[in-house]
Amino acid sequence: MKTLRKLLYGEVITAVALVTLGFMALFFFFDIVEELQSVSRIASSGYQVPQALIYVALMIPAHVYELFPITVLIGTIFVMARLARSSEFTILRTSGLGPWRALRTLLALGLGFVLFTFAVGDYVAPLADKTAQLLKSRFQGKISVGKTGAWLKERQAYGSYSVNVGALSSDATLKDVRVYEFDNQGKVVSLTEAKAGTFGDDESWMLTQGVRTEFTRGPDQVSRVDRVAFESFRWPTQISAEMVAAAVLRPERMGTIDLFQYIRHLNANGQSAQKYEIQFWKKVFYPLSCLVMVVLSLPFAYLHFRSGSIAGYTFGGVMAGISFVLLNNVLNDLGNLQGWQPWITAALPGLIYSFFSLAAFTWLVLRR
Repeated sequence: MKTLRKLLYGEVITAVALVTLGFMALFFFFDIVEELQSVSRIASSGYQVPQALIYVALMIPAHVYELFPITVLIGTIFVMARLARSSEFTILRTSGLGPWRALRTLLALGLGFVLFTFAVGDYVAPLADKTAQLLKSRFQGKISVGKTGAWLKERQAYGSYSVNVGALSSDATLKDVRVYEFDNQGKVVSLTEAKAGTFGDDESWMLTQGVRTEFTRGPDQVSRVDRVAFESFRWPTQISAEMVAAAVLRPERMGTIDLFQYIRHLNANGQSAQKYEIQFWKKVFYPLSCLVMVVLSLPFAYLHFRSGSIAGYTFGGVMAGISFVLLNNVLNDLGNLQGWQPWITAALPGLIYSFFSLAAFTWLVLRR
């Protein structure tokens, strides 16, 4: 059994690694062609080709995480089909390798793929993506999320705040900050505008070069507006740098813990967290799709390839993997638009492909 595991694991890991390397080379080429459009024409300054290459290289872990279930499926199908064509798997079957033992052996390898996918998606990819975005902003100026910037909300004891951040610079400095303060009746109390801001160590922001406008109503119900310019202003808040980065950066590039904390912040302040809840549950269920792909590839070892070609079955595996990614993305958007339960939206693609995997295993392996 040890020799069998060594044979299967070595073949599958090598094939999956080669397929992953091929996909990464292809995506690296596409990304560098797209990124060259952002390269500055001034050679002495700005975003140049070396920085673009580093930026694209830092995006590789994100591509590995997104495509790894497909590469697991393609690599495992190729190995199973090749073993069947060369009659090696037939010899293994006559030596006592039954269907359930083969399934358990591949599932053990699939668990290793699950752990690898989780580690890349939860630790390596978010760190690499954040480093890539900060590197790019260092040469292009800042990270922005469009014309309106990023919006955050916070409730405090005496009212609530709506915060707008125009951009986030590479050194975690906030640009074009606006803080709207409301009382418990929902009326505007003050507006603080600042050109820049930094995060303090005592749960506060230090805003610089701005204007604070206060709206007060006297006993005679006459409104009064006071405007005061300031060089620095301390605003106490529990909105951290990670929360601002979550509002600025893409949610799929965040780690599971960061997503969970940001969801709690949104729920505590009465904001919609549907998009982030779907991404959170997707982070939980997506690595398990490697197990589904391993089970889906096992029936290929029981097919006869004397009159066929491995390339055709491998192409079918590629189509199955692509359809899984498409279904995953489509259900993600549909769940966000239709307001479906986040955990159902995230788990549904894996459940559908698990059904087909077990159906194929039952029909091709156990029945035939």
